[in-house]
Amino acid sequence: MLRVGPHYFGNPFTLAVRRSLSPSQRASPPLHRYGLRARRWTSSSAGTAPDGASSRPSALLAFAFGSVISGVAAYYAASHVQATVNLNPSSELNNQYGTPEDFRNAVEELRQAFPDVDTVTTDLQDLEAHTLSAVDLHYVSRPSVVVYPASTEDVVTVVKTAIKYRMPVIPYSGATSLEGHFLAPSIGGICVDMSKMDKIIEIHEADSDVVCQPGLCWMDLNDTLKKQGIPLFFPLDPAPGATIGGMLSTGCSGTNAVRYGTARAEWFLNATVVLPSGEVIKTRRRARKSSAGFDTTKLFIGAEGTLGIVTEVTIRLAPVLPTNVAVVQFPDVRKATEAATEIVNSGVGIQCVELCDDQFMRATNAYGMSPRKWPEQDSLFFKFQGPTPRALQETADIVKQIAKKHGATGFAFARNEKEAHDLWTDRKNALFSSLAILPGAQAVGTDVCVPTSRLPDLIQGTKEDIEALGLVSTIVGHVGDGNFHALLLFRDEAGRLAANDAVARIIKRAIALDGTCTGEHGVGVGKRKYLYEELGEGTVELMKTIKRAVDPLNLFNPGKLYPERSDHSGSSNINE
Repeated sequence: MLRVGPHYFGNPFTLAVRRSLSPSQRASPPLHRYGLRARRWTSSSAGTAPDGASSRPSALLAFAFGSVISGVAAYYAASHVQATVNLNPSSELNNQYGTPEDFRNAVEELRQAFPDVDTVTTDLQDLEAHTLSAVDLHYVSRPSVVVYPASTEDVVTVVKTAIKYRMPVIPYSGATSLEGHFLAPSIGGICVDMSKMDKIIEIHEADSDVVCQPGLCWMDLNDTLKKQGIPLFFPLDPAPGATIGGMLSTGCSGTNAVRYGTARAEWFLNATVVLPSGEVIKTRRRARKSSAGFDTTKLFIGAEGTLGIVTEVTIRLAPVLPTNVAVVQFPDVRKATEAATEIVNSGVGIQCVELCDDQFMRATNAYGMSPRKWPEQDSLFFKFQGPTPRALQETADIVKQIAKKHGATGFAFARNEKEAHDLWTDRKNALFSSLAILPGAQAVGTDVCVPTSRLPDLIQGTKEDIEALGLVSTIVGHVGDGNFHALLLFRDEAGRLAANDAVARIIKRAIALDGTCTGEHGVGVGKRKYLYEELGEGTVELMKTIKRAVDPLNLFNPGKLYPERSDHSGSSNINE
């Protein structure tokens, strides 16, 4: 869940971020790039790789996986002896940490280890910059100290200090996450800001892959490839400020997911990771595929920084192909989603298909940044992909024909590259446009995902709930893969409570439709309580078994991802 407040517009930490935007992006208010971190180091040019740690087999990881297998076997045996027996309360994660004096000693030791004035800071402004975001999430708690490592070895030093003083470690990347992933626990901790580690280490054009550091922004990577004349790009496209490490850790996706999939596909070939023990591993080599042992790279994708800190990544690239954009209106959301499903299943060259409901189109007109005045109807934004102009036109013709079957009108096909850019910018301005529909409002938002055939039911039910609750809202979604986002606006406490109720109903309805509480935002703090309901007790306890094996002290990003047993509701009845 995200909450957006008007306090953001005056935040002093957005200036450095906005410098990296294109002129058209700068024309939007500061929310356009809604990562808030103050980027002190903005270099994304190719650099020299830090000395890597040995890739010898990890004794700790071997022990961890042995513990996992043992734990699973024990759980299986126990659950089949007596199905009604509850799991031992000791299955909960450690919550005992150092004293305030321990934490002060840890900060002093970090200062001695990193004497450079820009590496370790307890300055209040820096701490707050790593607490607040453009989204006001769940709770506000400052870290005790912020450390800016420059290498894998620096991260190891931080982790060993944290172990010595039992101090939580919170990885911090682009700060665009919406579920509180980078928030410190209430007792404080070490915020490890990876923004210094933003180098492209190697580009292998012939192999279509790149080795880079985790602080590199995906947009900067693609800009660098384009400037160097390399016809490849990294196709995962979450928030503009997102970085490679955070994208891996949250299992991100974006508008391109209908064509290229998500972070859980094979886009991350390997990762160098500092474990909670301080040991460094590399999950595999650079080959495009491997069937050697566990896919340990996947262990860290979506683990949200709770199992390790990524310090280097090898990522796959895709060929850049010509694209064009079209927008078409429909009589209602159901018709639009049904048309999108048929179009995707037809096999034509679709890179993106985005749903924008009638309220969003009204908000886009109110926002005033579009060169067009849009019909205020439920609409689909398409990005077509093909090797030639003829292929793009053939795709457009097929899409237009299918859309017409579902009552579509007003098919607008971009006539040139600038027009295509302008059309797509209207979709990408979703957050800022939505806020314009109710000036001075705050917002609560969420994302869910269901099988595409169930999406019309989910969206229709959501719109009925929103209307019944008297809320103003916009809905946008990556409709081609069943993922949508609702942004609920309010001005007072009654509105906030109604918005929270709507979010809970959206999530419960999605799970009841065999979907998920989060399609791409991740779990973090906000959606932990839904995991027992969605995944089942056995799966959640297996996740905790892995966490305890790899991080027995629960130092890495505590309070995220893993639900407490008290969160176990055991119901997906949206009418409760």
